[in-house]
Amino acid sequence: MADETLKEKVQKSLNKVRPSLQADGGDVELVEITTDNIVKVKLKGACGGCPMAQMTLKNGIEKFLKKEVPEVKSVEPAS
Repeated sequence: MADETLKEKVQKSLNKVRPSLQADGGDVELVEITTDNIVKVKLKGACGGCPMAQMTLKNGIEKFLKKEVPEVKSVEPAS
């Protein structure tokens, strides 16, 4: 199934980002990938309440994921 392949690629990429988030006491969790390839994640730990969380999400995680997995359209916080 194509979704599984995309999910696996996204998860592998998030695993590459995770150590730098964990170094600051945070983490990221993949919540879902929508049908239009928007990745929904939840920032956890220190990242959850950090004022820089949105910047980390867009300038860090989204930029990296789009480079690693070109199918990804954007990364958004899960509601």
